Amino acid sequence: MNLGIRRNLRRWILKGNNVYCPCCKQSFATFLPAGKPIRLNASCPFCGTVERHRLIWLFLEQNPEKLLQVKLLHIAPEPPFFDSFKNRRDIHYFPADKFMKGHKYPSGTKHVDVMSINYPDNYFNAVICNHVLEHVSNDKQAMKEFFRVLKPGSWAILQVPIAYTNAETFEDSNITTPEDREKYYGQNDHLRLFGRDYPERLREAGFDVDCIDFVNAFSMEDRLRYGLDEKDGIIYLCKKN
Repeated sequence: MNLGIRRNLRRWILKGNNVYCPCCKQSFATFLPAGKPIRLNASCPFCGTVERHRLIWLFLEQNPEKLLQVKLLHIAPEPPFFDSFKNRRDIHYFPADKFMKGHKYPSGTKHVDVMSINYPDNYFNAVICNHVLEHVSNDKQAMKEFFRVLKPGSWAILQVPIAYTNAETFEDSNITTPEDREKYYGQNDHLRLFGRDYPERLREAGFDVDCIDFVNAFSMEDRLRYGLDEKDGIIYLCKKN
């Protein structure tokens, strides 16, 4: 595609009004393709968020009480969330990640290994961890750590990619090469392929889990407008009672 066509296509996308990103409050003709395999109407041209980010954003917008006067641990903070949360006086914000080569996170992000979280028991009111546990060598230990650092009566949103056609999570210690991980898990840096048993893994860590089919709260028209994925529209809301 020559430079002139690319420029015209970009102008058309940016000037459109068919889709709307709630994260950056911008409208476009379409969201951009993203992922492997390619998903259409997926990535925001302005802030780079994809379907899973917009899903959580909309959920929190519709449930604003969850972010009132909270101490929030946010793992692998996505820039639009970081920019919003850090400026809110009612959120004591702890953006965190286990820093890896080539990964860039906003200034102020703290070093945290989710399998051994360096905070006391019952410390946070809320945790958000979006598409991280598939990269962790021991996801069950990480879930236990999230449960440990949450105060009773608090909540966590712990999202992962799930193969809903699979009843059970698949992981094999013999699958070690990037090529095999991509073949069996769908991405070369994933360490398992979660199945429909994902909520049970969370319950084993101690959580009460509400599986909220949030995407179906929207009309088909609004799903297209917000660029939501019908196949991955469940919010896993975990509670520590």
